[in-house]
Amino acid sequence: MKNLLDVMSVQKRSEANKTQKQKPTDYRKVDKPGVVPRFLFECAIKLQIKPLTSASAAIIFHRFFKEVSSTDYDEYLIAASALYLAGKIKDDPVKIRDVINITHNTLNRDTPPLELGDEYWSIRDAIVQAELLIARTLKFDLNIEHPHKYLLYYMKTLQSWLGHTIWSSVPIAKSAASFLQDLHHSSKILNHKPSHVAICCLSLALQSYGIQVPLADESDEASMWYTPFVSELTKEKHWEIIEDIIEIYKQESEINSF
Repeated sequence: MKNLLDVMSVQKRSEANKTQKQKPTDYRKVDKPGVVPRFLFECAIKLQIKPLTSASAAIIFHRFFKEVSSTDYDEYLIAASALYLAGKIKDDPVKIRDVINITHNTLNRDTPPLELGDEYWSIRDAIVQAELLIARTLKFDLNIEHPHKYLLYYMKTLQSWLGHTIWSSVPIAKSAASFLQDLHHSSKILNHKPSHVAICCLSLALQSYGIQVPLADESDEASMWYTPFVSELTKEKHWEIIEDIIEIYKQESEINSF
């Protein structure tokens, strides 16, 4: 339970930092796990793309580096290309000029938009070539099954199960969605089934706020509240995924302290 409380405290500190003036991350100087996915999501926010599109970009990024060594390619270039490619896949297109300017500016803080000169065309060509490289490396299999659809279904069912009063008393849905999106910062999301990820994000949200699901017995694996949804999810796997989520916030704290 202490780890769960730690997650909530880290989240609160992160939200507080957003409301205060904080020195932006200098990505080129920070060599920590999770820093490039953080860059990807910062750029996604600036590009104003949908959460599902940014999640797709993260999955593409992680899948690519599962096949190749991170030392062989510029991770920031692959992240930029993954954002551009995900926009096409999810019918949430962004202009390549915007991708170039925002990713370049995020890596090089306080610089103006690039002029249509040699540097601009060089970056544009690199992103296009990286897009083709990603597609070939993934054998043109760019289909992604997201946990989001499962999470939505489970939340609707659980809302009826808990009742409106309990459900609305704490931000379960918001927390579960945040846990899910944040897990995309880690390549470990590739190790788990989408339905299992959705369950564990919702489970962590419930436990963080001390919500007990009626008629469920957490001491009995066969009587867990999520058993009717995913009967094959063991307790060991359940806690493995939750630990992966918690690890994200530990990494975030290390990056912020740099």
